[in-house]
Amino acid sequence: MKRGYSESSSTSLGPPQSRFKHNPEGDAQFLEDESTKIFARKVADHYSARTNQTLEERENSPIIHLKKLNNWIKSVLIQLYARRGDAVLDLACGKGGDLIKWDKAKIGYYVGVDIAEGSIEDCRTRYNGDADHHQRRKRFTFPARLICGDCYEARLDEVLADDAPFDICSCQFAMHYSWSTEARARRALANVSALLRPGGTFIGTMPDANVIVRKLREAGGLVFGNSVYWIRFDEEFLEKKFKSSSPFGIKYKFHLEDAVDCPEWIVPFHVFKSLAEEYDLELVFVKNSHEFVHEYMKKPEYVELMRRLGALGDGNQDQSTLSPDEWEVAYLYLAFVLRKRGQPDRTQANAKRDKGQMHISKEDITYVNSS
Repeated sequence: MKRGYSESSSTSLGPPQSRFKHNPEGDAQFLEDESTKIFARKVADHYSARTNQTLEERENSPIIHLKKLNNWIKSVLIQLYARRGDAVLDLACGKGGDLIKWDKAKIGYYVGVDIAEGSIEDCRTRYNGDADHHQRRKRFTFPARLICGDCYEARLDEVLADDAPFDICSCQFAMHYSWSTEARARRALANVSALLRPGGTFIGTMPDANVIVRKLREAGGLVFGNSVYWIRFDEEFLEKKFKSSSPFGIKYKFHLEDAVDCPEWIVPFHVFKSLAEEYDLELVFVKNSHEFVHEYMKKPEYVELMRRLGALGDGNQDQSTLSPDEWEVAYLYLAFVLRKRGQPDRTQANAKRDKGQMHISKEDITYVNSS
């Protein structure tokens, strides 16, 4: 790796794996405190309140090229790891912005989970082809199921017992919301592990703790950013040091124009990696978004995908591209791939096509109450 994600690179951000030995019998008893639930609800309400934009509104966004770049990164991850007929679990699926990507991958079954009721409803209308902004695609080729619930608190293996195992799990720009407490972080990884088949893949994107902490320490105060984003840490982090014994609950406020305005949590990646290993999830790779772009833009098929998505212009008439400020925001994120331990059994036929619906009604949505 060009950028160090070794344990030594973030010694100030978290303990070694040995401090996180857990009791498997205790996993079902993960405890939540009320303040964490309040923050989770704030995040849910924020995303629920965001309305679907028209194409014109979207194109006028001050971060339109960043959004297109993020779509490219997600598309590359899906093209790299999704296979025809795969059963897909999309955690924090939001409004279903990746449905078309999964359709192009010719998956066989899709389950989307999100805490925000408004987002799940938007995802439903998008899947059904009912939304005005979605007229270009009338029907998806795979059956789907939607679940409204907190995937960092609910026991999804119980809810999805008849749907599992999944071939691939995706959690895009949302895993860090689980890092408010160790209990939530463990529940998130326990859910992924329990629902993935042996050899299954977990793909995702989330903030890069190394970059954020470095920027904090380079800043004059507790706030840093540019014309399209700012990050603010509370006074408790005035010394800009983080206890190695407390890698969870390191909260900051993140504002990104036309996208995000809510609390987030630092995820020290080496702690994430160690915790994931406890749940039989082994790291395949982790790359900062800048490194990811530089690596996969060497491949012609992904250059063409970038041209079609327009993050860097189309190379012809459209010379628009990411602004330096948008490119700086991209540097705040990383992409990761984990694999569930064990040998895959590809001989088992995927019988999931009779599980979901080809048209999802309001009554088809499953609501999961948090414990």
